Amino acid sequence: MDHEDNVIVNRSGNTPFSEILKGTTKSRRSVLRGGTAVGLASLFGSGITRSVLAQEEELIGFTPVSRSRAAGSWIAVAPEYELDLVFPWGEPIDPSGPTWSYPLTPDNQEAQVGVGHDGMWFFPIEGEDRGVICINHEFGSNGYVIGKSDPEDLNDVRISQHAHGVSVLDIAKIDGSWQITGGCNTRRIHVNTPVTFGGPLKNSLFVQTPNGGQPMGTLNNCGCGKTPWGTYLTCEENFNGYFGATNLPNRWIPSEAQQRYGFSENGFGYGWHLFDKRFDVCDPGTDCEEHRFGWVVEIDPFNANAKPVKRSALGRFKHESAEVVIGKDNRIVVYMGDDQIWDYIYKFVGDEDYEAVLARGESPLDHGKLYCARFDFNYSGEWLELTEENRLLFLEIGAQDRILTYARLAADLLDATPMDRPEWITTAPDGRILFALTNNSQRSSGNRANPQAPNPDGHILRIRETDNDYTGTTFRYNVYMTASSKHNTEESFSDPDCIYADPDGRLFILTDGTQQDLMNNQMLVANIETGEVKRLFSGVPGCEITGITPTADRTEMFINVQHPGNGALAVTDFPRLEENPVVPRDATVVLRRTDGGVVGS
Repeated sequence: MDHEDNVIVNRSGNTPFSEILKGTTKSRRSVLRGGTAVGLASLFGSGITRSVLAQEEELIGFTPVSRSRAAGSWIAVAPEYELDLVFPWGEPIDPSGPTWSYPLTPDNQEAQVGVGHDGMWFFPIEGEDRGVICINHEFGSNGYVIGKSDPEDLNDVRISQHAHGVSVLDIAKIDGSWQITGGCNTRRIHVNTPVTFGGPLKNSLFVQTPNGGQPMGTLNNCGCGKTPWGTYLTCEENFNGYFGATNLPNRWIPSEAQQRYGFSENGFGYGWHLFDKRFDVCDPGTDCEEHRFGWVVEIDPFNANAKPVKRSALGRFKHESAEVVIGKDNRIVVYMGDDQIWDYIYKFVGDEDYEAVLARGESPLDHGKLYCARFDFNYSGEWLELTEENRLLFLEIGAQDRILTYARLAADLLDATPMDRPEWITTAPDGRILFALTNNSQRSSGNRANPQAPNPDGHILRIRETDNDYTGTTFRYNVYMTASSKHNTEESFSDPDCIYADPDGRLFILTDGTQQDLMNNQMLVANIETGEVKRLFSGVPGCEITGITPTADRTEMFINVQHPGNGALAVTDFPRLEENPVVPRDATVVLRRTDGGVVGS
């Protein structure tokens, strides 16, 4: 979806991050040297515990996949590792369900694993080799999913709709391999699944359905998060691309808010609006439908009877992931990025002890405040409150439900700092927060959202909250690593997207974009303290490597291969699960060390 993410919709004129970096006390040269922010130890400290430093030599001890192997026609993994291919698009979510057959039908796809595997998390059952895995299904083009460029009827639209969403799968390790077992937790959640709203928009007219009907569905489910109370957060990203306009002879004119969120006459070309009026922005009976997408959605993996809940207090924008930490006074804090060029970084801070809220039978994600980030001079920053108590926001946008629905517009007004596609977020063992900023293909000059100009390859940003207080309103930051600093070395990568820091101080970096040396997209492991990078895995041509979740003991790790060959069989026949494949299929890869060690070591 690179080309869609690089459409400019933010015309606020807010000061870009690049201009802020120009005014810092350190030069660009010192920031870029070695790919890390050299000379900032006084601001951040070394941050890694003695136990991690003591095992530094063994932290990422595997033999890296070479650049030449990473440019091959098939997946590659470090020699100390082995892998399995599991949970492909079209596998039945219950062993008794419909098996893979192409072309698809709506009923079959509703009972099968979806397409566009992205964020996921494994919820183990303690003491057993089984649990529940939730897998996001971000997108699949019409040619890939329905076998034609445009839908011809509602049946075609339903196939596409049922391929999106989330798979919730009961799985177990049987004869050494992870398998879908079916069970009381297994289900598909898609565009036509009943959902509900929590938080300030729970009873808001802004998301009300015609005649008080049932809100439905989730789509373009990209990154994810997990909560301390054991639920899954799935993030709706490019929701605007599924809407379109049917009254073109009368020339539909998008509102300012619709323009800011990227709505257009034909969206991304899915054509849903032609046969399903929910996605027609011109239909008067569904004029709130567009407001019902673009949220973080909470799913209880162990309760199939619980409706997914859209947590409106976390704001509406193109959510990439949701990193949840526990802050001061046991309050929940959620860090989020809006994955579009020139858009913003946000965080949500809970109002009170999250366990007390749960004890009342309420959600900690419904009670708190949303903030957007402004990066100031001298490596300092501030979190700006997006609430109706701010008179400017109240007068320009309205009450809290409107402010959250139009979080982008509210952040524009507060002079938040435009960034280069903030994507996945993770917390390092020392408490610092790391943000993947993938790229900005629109910037041909200047230094926007990065100390580089241009920035085709992205970087990783790092912040430390003042006094290590996640609930606070000020922070310090530095550029942790630029992808370009690794080019022309065996550590080469571009376009960091999905990132995950493990408890030992390893940073897993998964990529989505054009790599150097004709390499395929890949997963690398970095030593957070030293910046050393090694390539653990590479995919097939045309794919994205995304989604990451370890088992409880971290001896196995699930990652996803999304849109192999960009859907073209001529590019790849991945995953080679049938004798005569007709289309490549997204799938999950399980990685493990042959000696049973921790993945990444």
